[in-house]
Amino acid sequence: MDRVLPTTRSDYRHFCTIQTRWMDNDAYGHVNNATYYSFFDTAIALFLDSCDRQIGEKTALVRVVVSSQCQYFAPVSFPNAVTVGIATAALGRSSVRYAVAVFEGDCPTAAAQGEFVHVYVDQDTRRPMEIPAQLRERLAALR
Repeated sequence: MDRVLPTTRSDYRHFCTIQTRWMDNDAYGHVNNATYYSFFDTAIALFLDSCDRQIGEKTALVRVVVSSQCQYFAPVSFPNAVTVGIATAALGRSSVRYAVAVFEGDCPTAAAQGEFVHVYVDQDTRRPMEIPAQLRERLAALR
């Protein structure tokens, strides 16, 4: 298996700062591995909420997470803030794969990085639906 190296801030197009909480630390004194998925989800949700407000388009689409993964390189601890970088790694008809990374403080390399995949589905039928054009443009700009 090839060793994966941490990415740098220049690999990402959008950033979100998140304050760690006391409860994020585990018994070993660092942020628990599962919390990184919350960081990913929060940063992407904030970006998409901003897009939704700018576009102002109401649709019957919902985003469903179908895949996620994370690799860890360095520990992060409370009370430090983290910056989550987001980039679009792949953009399909009804799906988007985000590249995401967590950076602590001013560190130029990722403490953790991974992927997060959304599929857009109809709210009622749960069948895949095409990503709206205006949102697609914003997602494409994250490449």
